[in-house]
Amino acid sequence: MSASIRLRPFHPTDVPALFALFRGTVHRVNSRDYSPEQVRAWAPDEINPTRWATLADRFAVVAEIGDQPVGFADLEPDGHIDRFFVHADHQGCGVGGTIMRALVAEATRTGLTRLFAEVSITARPFFERHGFTVLMEQQVVVRGVALTNFRMERNPI
Repeated sequence: MSASIRLRPFHPTDVPALFALFRGTVHRVNSRDYSPEQVRAWAPDEINPTRWATLADRFAVVAEIGDQPVGFADLEPDGHIDRFFVHADHQGCGVGGTIMRALVAEATRTGLTRLFAEVSITARPFFERHGFTVLMEQQVVVRGVALTNFRMERNPI
């Protein structure tokens, strides 16, 4: 890709665009590994403002190409990666790797010894390429619908 990826801190005004990115990615990309019912439960039409406001309380980065958000992630103080999404049109273009390097750098800067996440079936190969290992497969229930994901960690950072 010829356009350069730029990272910047999350701003509260990003929430609508990031929610749309998240929803679009789940519906267009994760839908190859999850049923329509699971996709609707995971990424519904309505936004939960309280849930998305948590981005302001932790290390959160937005990847942009030009002035368009193409990915984002957030890291909790204990090393938990809560959200990590790359726009459906920018998969495999280096956006995810750029974001992951920023999370690892922040973890190193703050003295964390491990990163961990609950990772979708779709994202598992990406996380494995970035040094994460599966701790266990699990079923989580979201809005009454069971979804498979994987508890993964990267240790040491």
